[in-house]
Amino acid sequence: MLGFGLSIEPQFWTLLFVMVRIGAAFVAAPVFGAFGVPVQVRVALSGAIGVLVLGTHHVAPPAQVFALATFLAIAGEAVAGLAIGFILQIAFAAPFVASEVISTSMGLGFANAIDPGSNTATPAVGQFLSILMTLLFLSVDGHLVLVDMLVKSYDAMPAGAAWIAPERARAIAMFGAYAFAAGLLLALPVGFLLMCLNLIVGLISRAAPALNLFAVGLPASLAVGVVGLAMAFPAMGDYMLVVIREGLDATQRLAFG
Repeated sequence: MLGFGLSIEPQFWTLLFVMVRIGAAFVAAPVFGAFGVPVQVRVALSGAIGVLVLGTHHVAPPAQVFALATFLAIAGEAVAGLAIGFILQIAFAAPFVASEVISTSMGLGFANAIDPGSNTATPAVGQFLSILMTLLFLSVDGHLVLVDMLVKSYDAMPAGAAWIAPERARAIAMFGAYAFAAGLLLALPVGFLLMCLNLIVGLISRAAPALNLFAVGLPASLAVGVVGLAMAFPAMGDYMLVVIREGLDATQRLAFG
């Protein structure tokens, strides 16, 4: 009997309890939490991984389903899962920071497109960098590493006793600062070229005030930006791998303490 006299299999409630942390992580994590991923797929993956967790860990079913202690335990599981997925999502914000700097300097700040992952308007350069980041994340098996960390997190944070301590919340905030700095470093090669171009255009405008800057500056910014992006793509890809590894390491520190 589980609360209010409901005669329901304890294993079913235990599976649902385990799925809370996994499902919350999938909602906040990149790739799994993309807008185009159906909810049914997330639920199915959460259930499959939950069965794996029950096979490798001893999880006691809740004594009473409709009890305050059970609701608090579910809230703790949801917060833990959201934190694990959110810290990876922060790493994926670095390309968008870089794209804002590059697009504005190139004169493409008005060229927005709908990002299929978040279903929000983002610069065209940012969408391209986001797709590149996603492909690199999948190429290093980041999605499998995330699933492995979710399963092993039940050793460090047993089901029902998971909660985000203040120092772990501070680590999430500090990683957000790292992601912002990483985005600026990601935009540094192309941004530096465009800044030099703007300085040159400014000097030319002082030397020849009658010159139409919009007729010269905008095409030059677009040309230099495109060429700079093409030349900087190998270095940007390597640095994106560094950001992904840092994100996975931060997720591991958060999950395992």
